[in-house]
Amino acid sequence: MDYKHTNRLVHETSPYLLQHAHNPVDWYPWREEALGLAKKEDRPILLSIGYSSCHWCHVMEKESFENEAIARIMNERFVNIKVDREERPDLDEIYMNAVQMMTGSGGWPMTVFLTPDLVPFHAGTYFPPEDRMGMPGFPKVLMTVSDYYQTHRHEVASVEMQMRNALHQMVQILPSQEALEPDLLSRAFDNIERQFDPAHGGFGKAPKFPHSMTLSFLLRHWKRTGEKEALRMVEVSLEKMANGGIYDHLGGGFHRYSVDERWLIPHFEKMLYDNALLARTYFEAYQATRKERYLQVGEDILGYVLREMKSPEGGFYSTQDADSEGEEGKFFVWTRDEIKRLLGKDKGTPFCSYYGVTPQGNFERGTSVLNIAATLEKVSELYGIPVPGLEALLRDNREGLFVEREKRVKPARDEKILTSWNGLMASGFIDGFKLTGKEEYLRGAEEAIRFILDAMAKHGSLMRVYHKGRWHVKGYSEDYAFLIQALIDLYEATFEVRYLEEADHLNRMMIELFWDDQDGGFFFSGKENESLIARSKNPYDNALPSANSVALFNLIRLGYLKGEEGLKKRVDQILRLFRNFLSEHPSGFAHMLSGLSFFLHPEEIGIVGSKKNRRTGLLLKEIHHAYLPNKILNLKDPGEPSEGNWFPFLTDKGVPEAPTAFVCKGFICLPPVRREEELKKLLN
Repeated sequence: MDYKHTNRLVHETSPYLLQHAHNPVDWYPWREEALGLAKKEDRPILLSIGYSSCHWCHVMEKESFENEAIARIMNERFVNIKVDREERPDLDEIYMNAVQMMTGSGGWPMTVFLTPDLVPFHAGTYFPPEDRMGMPGFPKVLMTVSDYYQTHRHEVASVEMQMRNALHQMVQILPSQEALEPDLLSRAFDNIERQFDPAHGGFGKAPKFPHSMTLSFLLRHWKRTGEKEALRMVEVSLEKMANGGIYDHLGGGFHRYSVDERWLIPHFEKMLYDNALLARTYFEAYQATRKERYLQVGEDILGYVLREMKSPEGGFYSTQDADSEGEEGKFFVWTRDEIKRLLGKDKGTPFCSYYGVTPQGNFERGTSVLNIAATLEKVSELYGIPVPGLEALLRDNREGLFVEREKRVKPARDEKILTSWNGLMASGFIDGFKLTGKEEYLRGAEEAIRFILDAMAKHGSLMRVYHKGRWHVKGYSEDYAFLIQALIDLYEATFEVRYLEEADHLNRMMIELFWDDQDGGFFFSGKENESLIARSKNPYDNALPSANSVALFNLIRLGYLKGEEGLKKRVDQILRLFRNFLSEHPSGFAHMLSGLSFFLHPEEIGIVGSKKNRRTGLLLKEIHHAYLPNKILNLKDPGEPSEGNWFPFLTDKGVPEAPTAFVCKGFICLPPVRREEELKKLLN
């Protein structure tokens, strides 16, 4: 195809950057070429940060970045840099902090104006192409900011100094000397309970995000205290989400968030990390309640990922867009007439009643997002169809509509592979394998992990990004932490010590590259990453768990599995560093609070027995099906040679005649057992 314009982004790997490669804007990637040019010509930098599945990023591109008149202003007055936030989360975090300080809110597309020294002096998010709804038009913003930079240098220098100081203060965290007591967990529950939506589940009002890590913390709180309200909050939320339009009832998987408080109308993009985290939470809920619905939702997530998001090389792709054919949600929505035509009136009418498809629709232009709007019993009574027959009808119709939907133009897919997100997704597949024994889940995890280790561990470093045979960007602490977690999880599924050896190796690298020897904790960017105007420890559990939160779990597990007290001491340092955050802002630290619970209440479980022995398998099945969020699992196979210093918990256990399980809760060891019925009693 012949393009009128081509800029430097054409050589990038990011699908988001490539989307802008033929804008008339003279875009640069974040490279020394652009940064040096800004200094040489004393021009401000226009930094635009977004991601490929961001709807409003696409809107701003079409309205402004493809507009030749607007592009001319940008090219004449600024050095224009485009960044994919998923490739460079370090840049995204720093400049998002600046946007929030300057405007009181944030989001994407992010538009930040920097001095040549990379310090922000003006910022915003989406700007329309002309004055609209109280927002200034982008051309006016460009002219005003450019003129201000040229004519008010003293004021710009003052803002620059203030922002530099403010950004440094935002990332400066000092450890607390106060105790790490269980009461922190109880107070956090009280705080989270006040934010719970009793009518619709979840937390807060619209827009509403799944907050899977908060739900996982509540499950842990219920397990620890027996607090029934914590479990009820989890179940209401998981059921309402799975019934709502945020869940894809035909293809499985969750959309990113709901624009309303009822989980009805989603923002239609699908993110790998959301589905990884939600799969784990639904599997945990199944372990806690044994309700098949939760297991099915978790499995449907894995099915979606295997079908839509797995690369031929073995890694998992990043996202699916919200838009197709230029319209948000077009791929996913239906009209009542369309469904009746495809299914026939007799089948289509009860289907529409169950899934809330009405003549007027619940979305745009008379279309509907499928959601469970009535109970099986109500629809059964309304149409005189026995419940078992209705369930079969709905299942067959879902399959039929899915086949029809596959004929539509699919949303674009961001096919870059990120180490951190692949680690999270691999852990979700491992959970699925432990519960079901389905080999395709284990294979999905092993292939993803093997791909990362083979294709993205280069020259002694772990890389973050892979796309179409090219890898780049040195890994951040989250890339290391999430992959280490997946490797330990994979050990628990296979009991192959080589996975622990790899996890231990990466953990030592992570400490070397990212650990703060002065105050403790892991920096987000490390010694191999680019030095920026501020260096953060990125403490919050937002859409993703923080690297420090996941590292807590890794350090505890490896510390016990190797008997290394030094690793456990680092856990104490991390928790003391963020203790005040846990106390004052618990809703932003749900996964770290779960890590604190693990630290205070660990459970060691060991089995001595051949991996090939049927009774060993029965004992393991009992462990895998139980909800044991704080377990450290060891297995010693007498038929295999000991490797390294692993499993001190089992060193004095000898070789019993039959496979035997050993359980220690906290500092109390329980009698060894050989039958799964006895083990089940110990685990409850």
